Amino acid sequence: MHFKCSSLYMLYLTEVETNWINLLDRDTFSKSDPICVLYVQGVGNKEWREFGRTEVIDNTLNPDFVRKFILDYFFEERENLRFDLYDVDSKSPNLSKHDFLGQVFCTLGEIVGSQGSRLEKPIVGIPGKKCGTIILTAEELNCCRDAVLMQFCANKLDKKDFFGKSDPFLVFYRSNEDGSFTICHKTEVVKNTLNPVWQAFKISVRALCNGDYDRTIKVEVYDWDRDGSHDFIGEFTTSYRELSRGQSQFNVYEVVNPKKKGKKEKIY
Repeated sequence: MHFKCSSLYMLYLTEVETNWINLLDRDTFSKSDPICVLYVQGVGNKEWREFGRTEVIDNTLNPDFVRKFILDYFFEERENLRFDLYDVDSKSPNLSKHDFLGQVFCTLGEIVGSQGSRLEKPIVGIPGKKCGTIILTAEELNCCRDAVLMQFCANKLDKKDFFGKSDPFLVFYRSNEDGSFTICHKTEVVKNTLNPVWQAFKISVRALCNGDYDRTIKVEVYDWDRDGSHDFIGEFTTSYRELSRGQSQFNVYEVVNPKKKGKKEKIY
């Protein structure tokens, strides 16, 4: 009698979030406009292939990208990753047209296996330069495939601009087990108003709360500034269970700035 031995390994989808701290500034009269490009190394030929790109964030040396990378994680395979960062100078998709800001090499297992699935590494690639730090965070994704269409408006937001009204936008975060928050959506900017109506947007429930209807969702309200130093107006928290009730008294929120506890506006 012959037995054939085999190994079993688990596969699951992992979402990798990228944050960068104190990036190299390559612009003379403003801050860099960074984009992150992920490469995955092939198992056989060892060639690097581009897996995906984040959005470009204007005028910042500390970008917190909304776009995430969803990867298959195999416990028993070494999955080599490379994160390259560029300062975008034009609309060209050709990366050679943009300034290189550095790179980080790691494996998916390093991120998943680090404490809290949060890996912090120095950025390298430019001799003699301190290129900053990357923070990589991974979370196992729920199998939820639902999506939700939402729209928000606000009344009497705080006026932040001296010569005009605010230019408000919303930033959505889902909470993590360690108490931190992961950015999952940004609305467009509505110019020169204290009573904005943002466009309706569709987002997956997995991105919003990873299928956990009671997970805390934090929403921050900002006044957009051209130089990237957006003014904080206030924040509120909710959950997908509350949001799914639709337009009602349950989905009216007081926007509170902790530094100005007496100042409140309403988001619907």
